[in-house]
Amino acid sequence: MNDMRQMTGLGRQIENSSFDVINNEVGPHDFTDEQWEVVRRVIHATADFEYKHLTHISDDAIVEGITALKKGAPIVTDVQMIIAGLNNARLEAYGSECHCFISDEDVIKTAKENNSTRAIESFKKAHSKGLLNGAVVAIGNAPTALIELCRLIKEEGAKPALIVGVPVGFISAVESKEEVLKMVRVEKVHAPYIITRGRKGGSTIAVSIIHALLLLSTKGH
Repeated sequence: MNDMRQMTGLGRQIENSSFDVINNEVGPHDFTDEQWEVVRRVIHATADFEYKHLTHISDDAIVEGITALKKGAPIVTDVQMIIAGLNNARLEAYGSECHCFISDEDVIKTAKENNSTRAIESFKKAHSKGLLNGAVVAIGNAPTALIELCRLIKEEGAKPALIVGVPVGFISAVESKEEVLKMVRVEKVHAPYIITRGRKGGSTIAVSIIHALLLLSTKGH
């Protein structure tokens, strides 16, 4: 696989022209070439240059994410919207399957009984199935899912290959991402991450990050 983009010639020309605009307007940054491929795709998906400052990528995130995808790692998400945005052909090339349990009847029932959230219970279910270990976890909507993922890592030994933590919102979104940074930088827990600090994020961001990793995976890794 030399290129996973399913584009016409004109489509590719438009995308490349967009990337040229971004490169010309973004100004200086400290990202590596591979990290910039990810951040640039996020900017491309949003037309928002603030992501240059908001996006934080651990030193091992790109390599760990690409390695996991090439091994056919599961993709565990907080919402179906992320799965809908991913290109199935790209994932099938490596044998990756997507999992989201937020609408499962047992998850809804347990969340109501525990006065919890569906996002929290969906990640507990993913962990109980052993799906988090070695997974690429993509969270774009529910901060409580990201907070629960951190708890599962610290308290129950979950070991995702990569955390894509970009939930959007006003309640706990900021705190959930800071929890990832605290876990890794202060508590020294090994957990490769790509996050967007602050309130901004969303499923579109999560999708663009995974697509960037999939494209990077074809470039000599």
